[in-house]
Amino acid sequence: MTARLGLLDWLIVGGYGAVIAAASLWLGRRRTADARDYFLAGGAVPPWLAAISVLATTQSAATFLGGPDYGYRGDFTYLGANLAALLAAYVVARVLMPRFYAQGLTTVYELLGRRFGAGAMRAAGAMFLIGRVLAGGARLYLAAVAVSMLLFLNVSAGGVLTSAALLVAVAFAFGVRGGLHSIVWIDVIQFAVYAGAAVAMLVFLRGLIPLPLGAILHGLAATPEGTNKLRLVNLTLDPTQPFALPAILCGLTLLNIGSFGLDQDVTQRLLACKDAKAGARGLYISVIAAVPVVAVFIAIGSLLYIVYRRPDLMGHAALTPRRGVSGSDITIFMRFILTQAPPGLRGLATVGVVATCVGTTMSALNAMSSVLVQDFYRPWRSGEGTARPEHHYVRAGRIGMAATGLATLAMAAFSFYWRRYTDTPLLEFVLSVMNFAYAGLLGVYFTAVFTKRGSTASVIAALVVGFVVILVLQPYVADALGLPAGLRRLAFPWQLCLGAAAAFGVCVTGRSPRKPSLS
Repeated sequence: MTARLGLLDWLIVGGYGAVIAAASLWLGRRRTADARDYFLAGGAVPPWLAAISVLATTQSAATFLGGPDYGYRGDFTYLGANLAALLAAYVVARVLMPRFYAQGLTTVYELLGRRFGAGAMRAAGAMFLIGRVLAGGARLYLAAVAVSMLLFLNVSAGGVLTSAALLVAVAFAFGVRGGLHSIVWIDVIQFAVYAGAAVAMLVFLRGLIPLPLGAILHGLAATPEGTNKLRLVNLTLDPTQPFALPAILCGLTLLNIGSFGLDQDVTQRLLACKDAKAGARGLYISVIAAVPVVAVFIAIGSLLYIVYRRPDLMGHAALTPRRGVSGSDITIFMRFILTQAPPGLRGLATVGVVATCVGTTMSALNAMSSVLVQDFYRPWRSGEGTARPEHHYVRAGRIGMAATGLATLAMAAFSFYWRRYTDTPLLEFVLSVMNFAYAGLLGVYFTAVFTKRGSTASVIAALVVGFVVILVLQPYVADALGLPAGLRRLAFPWQLCLGAAAAFGVCVTGRSPRKPSLS
């Protein structure tokens, strides 16, 4: 049978909420001097804290739910994708971070403003906002699915939308007052909660399987389906495989460059360090620390495969997946939590899901608000010729968090139907959504950094072309347009390669302004 949260579970959930609320109130007592202090924590974030905050930001509900889902359906090749993260971190640390710090930027899009003009900066900032609303809404949708299962025992539209609204409200309440300074410290608590929940669930799952570790590994390495669920590297050249080594080295490396270097959500934390070297250290630490975290979540899915799909290994202790909750196997981890996890552990898993979503959403709202204020609102106010005190922009930042929260909530509602229509695995769904913004941004920044070409007009055109290419390559659009078979099921890393290449080709057609290049 499916169990609702019991008294012990609710006590754990309530305790988590009380701790985060107390931390938010305590950290919010700190006086925020100006907008830079609100959005970059005064540039005083140490590398280790930036690393944990980046990790808590990037490891969203997509990891908490999508990692087990991928391990249950597939193997460990997604873990091998961390090679792309390491390569991307090196590029960002050596090429982009020194430029950002040398020019004292608050948002990464100011670089384009100084290179091409204010129009290019605003266009890139707008593309980030569009992409972050898309990706943030998709992540929020995944967490809302889990919360809906826990609260309402279904994944109906009403349950998911109500859950998403609750999560946005909590994220806004905890992160609005203290800005980035509060958020990075709350991220430490969030990371400890969801990592602890994952380890506890892994230990519990291991205890359900009446076999020594060697037998478990042998059963995963040689499945009745003829697959090796322990495979770490996929060498196939099949362009439909998103986590094959060629796709990792090309498309996923580009995706991570976009995430670490061009996405204000992550770069905001790196720019909050005292200098470029400290920011680079924080980035490297976060990439290395992500490996064991992702491994734990994939391992949970592997053990769920044995528990549910290998009665030959489980013997009389074999479990039958019980429905009890409307939905499909995309929520296999949550289904297990609701049907098999004991009281207490069920509550811990619940706060783990909530922690990943609240931490990620807080970060996204603050990052989007920083772009709205620094790249759009402040220049507009300055153009009016009327000086505004800094606390005015801090207040504007808080209003911006509310506005972007509503936009993210709307995207989560749309994702409910989008995800059902595409029937894409969780990880691929969230990662592929990021392509819409990253394709154009990558083409534009490669032009700005590695060439002397480009103009405001070509930047805007490149951002549009990158977005359109990714849209056209979506399977349902490609089918409708009758594109060649090789393009209809192209994995999202290769879609990003084509989109970025097209955007770069368009951007370099422009002639640079006559002022000296800052690239």
